[in-house]
Amino acid sequence: MASVWEYLRGERNTLDPGGQHKVTLTKAKPQHALTGAAATTGNLYVNLHWRTRASAPGASAGETLRRWFSPRILSPMEPDSYQRPDVNVDLDLACMYELSDGKRGVVQPLGKLFGDLQKPPYVKLSGDDVYGAPSGETMYINLEKKDQFKRLLIFVYIYDGTPAFGQTDAVVTIVPQTGPRIEIKLEERAPAARSCAVVLIENTGDGQLTVRREVRYVNGFQSDIDRLYGFGMQWQRGYKTPSGTAE
Repeated sequence: MASVWEYLRGERNTLDPGGQHKVTLTKAKPQHALTGAAATTGNLYVNLHWRTRASAPGASAGETLRRWFSPRILSPMEPDSYQRPDVNVDLDLACMYELSDGKRGVVQPLGKLFGDLQKPPYVKLSGDDVYGAPSGETMYINLEKKDQFKRLLIFVYIYDGTPAFGQTDAVVTIVPQTGPRIEIKLEERAPAARSCAVVLIENTGDGQLTVRREVRYVNGFQSDIDRLYGFGMQWQRGYKTPSGTAE
């Protein structure tokens, strides 16, 4: 059986017997519905992959000092501490969730909030890639628990606090067990943005999930995305250790 990475790279189209192996969400066509087995079977894979643009200028000495002493982004309910980041551009994949019982929270590397597939929130992050490796970062969503979801907001943030979306080519790919994979490109240039709300997955209550492109850049961090979408959580600062784990 082909691996999920073959699907993500477009090397196999067996996810869709009809041959349409990819749907790209755009401003003109921002929405795609997951119906039938695609909405209820197995795990939904959400992958973030990026690469730094070769033409991106290197950081100046002043920029390096600013990064060294700048506050880092937000992690809910974790103690405040400081660590210097390893890399200049560190994108993180994350998910704010609201369940049908009203429970809300976040799955993200900061705070080691990696989630769980077998119990709430039924969303799990595979780990934290601080270097933009070919496999990127992957999140799993347990579609067997689809009825427990109200909405899932997939977002990306720049860990080190330095606006650098313009220096990366980032793509979020969503892969259901059946049907085409769904691609959302973060290709708009937002020089001051540190976060981006990428896609909203909602349970419409009629046996399907809708996947809607957002791609809304925010000049702040998780708490600013929270206010934008009304999750109503409380946030405080969090940091990563040099190994990429969070404190």
